[in-house]
Amino acid sequence: MNKILTLNNISVAGLERLPRDKYEVASEIQHPDGILLRSFKMHDMDIPASLKAVGRAGAGVNNIPLDKMTEKGVCVFNAPGANSNAVKELVIAGMLMACRNIGQAWDFSKNLEGSDTEIGKATEAGKKNYGGFELPGRTLGVVGLGAIGMRIANAAIALGMNVIGFDPGITVKGAWQLDASVKQASSVEELLNSSDFVTFHVPLIDATKDLINDERLANMKDNVVILNFARSGIVNDEAMVRALDSGKAYAYVCDFPTNLLKNHSKVITLPHLGASTREAEENCAIMVADQVKDYLENGNVLNSVNFPEVKMARTEGAFRLSVVNSNVPNMLGQISSSLADAGLNIIDMLNKSLGEVAYTLVDVDQAISDDVVAKMNDIEGVLAVRAVG
Repeated sequence: MNKILTLNNISVAGLERLPRDKYEVASEIQHPDGILLRSFKMHDMDIPASLKAVGRAGAGVNNIPLDKMTEKGVCVFNAPGANSNAVKELVIAGMLMACRNIGQAWDFSKNLEGSDTEIGKATEAGKKNYGGFELPGRTLGVVGLGAIGMRIANAAIALGMNVIGFDPGITVKGAWQLDASVKQASSVEELLNSSDFVTFHVPLIDATKDLINDERLANMKDNVVILNFARSGIVNDEAMVRALDSGKAYAYVCDFPTNLLKNHSKVITLPHLGASTREAEENCAIMVADQVKDYLENGNVLNSVNFPEVKMARTEGAFRLSVVNSNVPNMLGQISSSLADAGLNIIDMLNKSLGEVAYTLVDVDQAISDDVVAKMNDIEGVLAVRAVG
């Protein structure tokens, strides 16, 4: 029986992927094999020795101590792309709200007073203050062309916009999914200086902190619209407000309210709504539940942020072992020797590495005893070993 600890409310659609005859799922549970969470911050949490996998029902994993998890041989999964349509729709809505001054016009309308006739006259007199502009022919810069950025780029093309993208880590698979008319920027600066709208879809790391600052804003087009539905900190709020106050920037739309931003007339702040749709929550929960389940039951790894992707079909009648170890020489040799010393014959094996971590799945011809697991755990460089299934 696998035990799953939930640190946030996880969609029932995801929890239903974990059959009750094999899984015990609860918000309070001792010695969990897996953890499912959304925004719960795990950095100050004591990590249970029993833990094997963590599933983040979303894309960002800033709330999870990845280094600590990797040191303990715990595989961390996320759900890239599961909420991509929800974020795409919000970015498109944000662009429309900004360029048509929807927020300011709505406030104006809500505060009208008098009879209907008087309100009608005030409406006609005041509407000239909220005239905007249209999207076709404008250039959208997309920083980060993963599952979300790709969808936004394609949607903007369909709306008649020009699109320029920047992502030095774009995959071949991702590139194939992009509309052919999306242009590639050679640098962030090239993208920023060419765009009327800019949207960010990257994690918050040292390289992306304050990506929008005073210097970059000064070199951007006049009346630029900045959208940030990725992470607070990518846009320097103080610099953004200075650009808005000076008239350099037209609007700022973000998912991260602060005292500085929330009442500014040219800022639209939303309460972190990027992935807040029923569909996105269900998609994320289903994806991570399936990934954690496959890892616990078969040792397969898909969409992990700290382990390499490894998928090996089960061999009928075989017994499976999974090994997490530091990516150093002669680990495979020691793993094979340990199995041979125990009289176990290898039927199939798959080994891959990612940075400083390597992961191995081995199918052998006999049952794997606790003694074999314990001896392999004692090998220097081995982080975690378990008999699977």
